[in-house]
Amino acid sequence: MTANPSAATAAVAASRAAERVYNFNPGPAVLPLPVLEEVQRDLLALPGAGMSILEISHRAKEFDAILGGAEADLRKLLGLSENYQMIFLGGGASLQFAMVAMNFLPGDGSADYIISGHWAQQAVKEAKKLGKVNIAASTETEGFVRVPRQEELRLDPGAAYVHFTSNNTIYGTEAPAEPEVGGVPLVCDASSNFLSRVIDPGKYALIYAGAQKNIGPAGLTIVIVREDLLGQPLPTTPSVFDYKVQAEADSMHNTPPTFAVYIAGLVFQWLKKLGGLKKMEEINAAKARLVYDYLDQTEFYHSPVAREDRSRMNIPFTLRNAALDGEFLKQAERHGLTQLKGHRSVGGMRASLYNAMPIEGVHALVAFMREFERNHG
Repeated sequence: MTANPSAATAAVAASRAAERVYNFNPGPAVLPLPVLEEVQRDLLALPGAGMSILEISHRAKEFDAILGGAEADLRKLLGLSENYQMIFLGGGASLQFAMVAMNFLPGDGSADYIISGHWAQQAVKEAKKLGKVNIAASTETEGFVRVPRQEELRLDPGAAYVHFTSNNTIYGTEAPAEPEVGGVPLVCDASSNFLSRVIDPGKYALIYAGAQKNIGPAGLTIVIVREDLLGQPLPTTPSVFDYKVQAEADSMHNTPPTFAVYIAGLVFQWLKKLGGLKKMEEINAAKARLVYDYLDQTEFYHSPVAREDRSRMNIPFTLRNAALDGEFLKQAERHGLTQLKGHRSVGGMRASLYNAMPIEGVHALVAFMREFERNHG
């Protein structure tokens, strides 16, 4: 007697899900299990298409529906008004370090940059190749354990734009609010906390975010830009790097990363079903609170970040005895807790609690940390 194929498939999927570890990687990062399961079901043949999403032309009607649906869902999640263009681009956020300056920094002008970590420094490095940059504030001398305060900002009211990074993946800091910049256009690298909380997009001139934290796989970057700012790039800007060209072509000036867009669309649907960004923010706050509450009541571990600037996405911590780092990581792996090693520039540990990290994974992490402290404290 032949077994029921659908039951067998479900059993295999359940078995594989049970094998999954809790992945605390800072990026490419964990994806929602329901999204991965849908991708698995439809990978060989997208419903109605008869072929894989990996094989479909970006000009096909099926992909038109995917791209249009992704944009509509993201607009709804953000509450984005019609005077903003949304562009789905290939490449990572690092490409935007140059594209922002190419499109917004005139040859005779300057831009203000707020430096709160490594990636903000990289953004400055690229912008300086294209124009004049003013460092409005920096916390580098303090080891980037906090973000610059509003009163520390030395802003130029005539700047072309102000650039800041909303969350610092390496150092575990997060801006509690947008900087107040008056009438100057505000540009944000939101790569590592995009869609993790409610924001007012009307405060921004441009938001960009690499996908590999909270959106989908690496290779896709989403750019949201106020349309009145388009159309004045540096004369040497290639058309593929011109936001207006890309926006007018509906992200189709060149072939977009179709598979990444498809997965991003599924992630947006997952967020909507969950309850939107308000609900996601509540969940993320609860997850982060579990870890920080434990760190605050133990001397075995230490959180180096200023409390008021603690990130809900990336939580670095150190052990009192750094000689135990290797043993901690080895035992964590055996408990199904992976990718906890801190960035090479700061050392220690880092737990990335992006949207798709289930709260059960955070409970498991804290339980292991307690057990490790009992055994080695």
